[in-house]
This record gives sequence, C-alpha cells and structure tokens, in this order.
Amino acid sequence: MKLKTKLVISFCIILFVPMVLIGLAMATLGNHQLHYLQHYAEQVEQEQQSEQTVQESQKSGWEQSAEPDHPSMLNIVPEIRGFLKKMAALIFVVLLVTAGLLLGWIYTSVNIPINRLRTAAHNIAEGNLNFTVEASGEDEISDLCRDFEEMRQRLVESTEEKLEYDRESKELISNISHDLKTPIASIKGYVEGIMDGVADTPEKMDRYIRTIYNKANDMDRLINELTFYSKIDTNRIPYDFHKVNVAAYFEDCVEEVGLELESDGMTLRYRNEVAPEVLVIADPEQIKRVINNIVSNSVKYMDKKAGRIDILVKDVGDFIQIEIEDNGRGIGPKELPYIFDRFYRADASRHSAGGRGIGLSIVKKIVEDHGGKIWAVSQEGVGTVMCFVLRKYQEVPIDE
Repeated sequence: MKLKTKLVISFCIILFVPMVLIGLAMATLGNHQLHYLQHYAEQVEQEQQSEQTVQESQKSGWEQSAEPDHPSMLNIVPEIRGFLKKMAALIFVVLLVTAGLLLGWIYTSVNIPINRLRTAAHNIAEGNLNFTVEASGEDEISDLCRDFEEMRQRLVESTEEKLEYDRESKELISNISHDLKTPIASIKGYVEGIMDGVADTPEKMDRYIRTIYNKANDMDRLINELTFYSKIDTNRIPYDFHKVNVAAYFEDCVEEVGLELESDGMTLRYRNEVAPEVLVIADPEQIKRVINNIVSNSVKYMDKKAGRIDILVKDVGDFIQIEIEDNGRGIGPKELPYIFDRFYRADASRHSAGGRGIGLSIVKKIVEDHGGKIWAVSQEGVGTVMCFVLRKYQEVPIDE
C-alpha cells in the first residue's frame, strides 16, 4: 500500500472516529433527555390533575393538608453531566488507542525499510556489494528499496567490467611491449649489419633498407592503432562525414593497398559492380582504416605462399556491400562469433603472429558509427570473407 494511501486512511480514521463517537454520545444523550422529559411531563400532568382534584375538594369543603410534589429539572442535570463526563472519557481513550495503532502502523512501514537502506549504504561505503536489499511492500519506500537494489546490481556489474577492463589493459600493454620489441630488434639487427659491412652489395643494402623501412612502418601503424583505440575508449572519434563517390574512392584505396601487398609478395584482385554515380555519406579516412585493418589482418595470418586477396564492391539495394576475401588459414566456427570483440584472439597461433585483439574491434566500431554492419564468413584451411555494408546517399525532394 502506498504511503500516501496510508496517510489518507489515517486522516479519515482520525477525522471520522470522533464524529462517530460524538454522534453516538449525542444520540444516547438525546434518548436520556427524552426519557427524563417524558417522565417530567407525566409528573406535570399528574400535578395538574392533583390541583384540579384539590380545587374540586375545596369547593366541596374538603381541605388539602399536603402540598403536591413538584418535579424539577435540577434532578435531571447532574445525571446528564455524569453521562457527558463518561462519554468524554470514553472518546479520549478511543482516540488515544486509535492514534497509537495508526502511529505504530505508519512507523513500522517506514522505519524497517529505512533501516535496510541505512545498512545497505554502510555496506556500499565499506566496499561490500555482496548483499541484497529486500522490498516486500508496494509503497514509495519499498520502491526506493527496489531502486537501491538495482543501483547495487549496476555497481556490481560496473565493478566487474572495471576489473575485466583492467585485466585487458594489462594484457594489451604486455602485447604492445612484445610487438614493439620485435620490430625494434629487427631494425637494430639490420642497422648493425649495415654498420658491420654485412650489406656489402647494392642488392643487400637495398634489401636491408627496405626491411628497416617496413619495420618502421609497422611501428608507426601500431602507434596509430593504439592512439585511435584510446579515442574509441573515450568515445571521441573524430569523424568528418561527407559525400563520397563509391567507384572512385575504392579504386584509389585498392591502388594504395595493392602497393603494400605487392611488397609482401601477395596478389590483389578488385572488382566493382556499383554504378559510377552511386554515393555514400562517410568519412574517407576512417573507411580507409577499415580496409587497411582487414587487409593487414589477412596478411598477418596468411599461411600460404601464394597469398591472395580479392576485394568486391557490389550494389545490394539501399546499401553497397564490400567483401574482402583471402585464402589464409581461416577461422574456426567456435571463434568466429567473437572475432570483433575487443582483445579477442582466436588461438595461440594468432597471438604469436602479433595480434593485439583490437584491430577488428576498431573496424566494427567505425562501420557501426557509419550506420552499417559488418560480419565474417570463414572456413578453416580455405580462407575468410569479411563483409560490411554502407547505406547509399539518396537525394530527398524538397517537398518531402
């Protein structure tokens, strides 16, 4: 029962109980007065009859020696006063008992849940969240207890998420340290080779310099990825949306990606099935990051000498769909649903390949922020197809 309802009921009881008691007192008093008045009227009538008899006797020569007994209201007033005192005492006792019962009823319904909330607040202040706040009623304080319990559950979830985040962050730092040491060690080795005269031919010198350049690019890519990841974690991704021509944009992207794949000894095939005039609203730099992350992921886990990547852009109604397919090792069916989760790596072999588990989570975040969707289809030993869609830009008539 709501606290407001309890107060209204208490007010009505306190208001109507005295009225009922006073009404009963007045009714009883009225009955007593009526009784006494009837008695008094009978005595008056008897007196009048006696006087008539006396007068008749006097006329007849008879003498009346005794005076008639005249009734008086003075005999009635003390009885009425005594009755009123008894009724007043009864009303006072009934009101006192009623007020005490109502006070105990409201105090109990308020004090018990408040004590529970006080205990819960002390537990939270001490960092103890292993308790429950029970609420059995339907009043406002019970609703507050339920809200308090919901807050406690959210605090538990938040604490668990923070612990998980701290664990993942420590793991990420460990992986970063490993990933930075590897290219730095390679760069130092090749520089020492050049300094020691190991690269004694122009061909070796060119190969050493290219390797150093590629390792430096890997480090630069890693730093950029971590910087972008920190922006994702604080929801401060700098987007610059505008209209982009699909055909021209992806042709430029593929040309840039093709140069990097060629240096890695892989082949790239590209096919566009979208009309030349199709546009999308997108951030070109971030979509390029999506493509580069997917391609880099494919290169990282390529287990075949003749590595191949196919990029297909096609029209699917209100969307354009981009498919990036490789012929790498593939992903198992158990791992496939989790590859876009932050810090997830499918197995130890992926970990040894230098995966930090944030590349595809960044890809998913960017695509979803563009209003699109991303998914993957894979078969172990055959390869993986990464697919994502972007909504087409359509001119809306002014009258609509």
